[in-house]
Amino acid sequence: MKKLVIATRNLHKLREIKEILSGIPYNITSLPDDCKEVVEDGATFEENAIKKAKSAYECTGLISIADDSGLMVEYLDGAPGIYSSRFAPSDKERIEKLLRLLDGVEWEKRKAKFVCTVAIVFDKKRVEVVRGEVNGYIALSPSGEGGFGYDPVFYLPEYDKTFAQLSDIKNKISHRAKAFLKAKEILNNSYKI
Repeated sequence: MKKLVIATRNLHKLREIKEILSGIPYNITSLPDDCKEVVEDGATFEENAIKKAKSAYECTGLISIADDSGLMVEYLDGAPGIYSSRFAPSDKERIEKLLRLLDGVEWEKRKAKFVCTVAIVFDKKRVEVVRGEVNGYIALSPSGEGGFGYDPVFYLPEYDKTFAQLSDIKNKISHRAKAFLKAKEILNNSYKI
């Protein structure tokens, strides 16, 4: 069985990705401790995902997959965007900062989307990139115990819940699910090669 490295040390993200990719004919491993951390200095989600996947491939010599994802708020001209995880030191502080920036902003202007770009590096020549998005709004206050990051304030009108309240189906409808399901299809199709 071929091995596949998921280029992350974020345990929440790792668990979510493994769940989405379950059933593929690869032995999934996490990024070894001796692989260096990648500086996410790309200008786009795509650049950062490719950089992380290439770094994992160079370190391990194995097929590597990485994502870069974030929250884009329309009223904030797409911020925090690629800086979502560096917007503030902790999830709680990131949410508090976001809500402060949107204080008093009317509901219609609180549109947001979660974006996830996934890069798969098969070898030095072959890199595949896919993207998933989900649209919603930034809630007035956090709700729900599930998920992580901005999930407690990312509201989906069609479910009348935040991502943090949708833990049972989040991995089927999220930006990460959409991107990694596309990646799963590529991995399954490539296994025969």
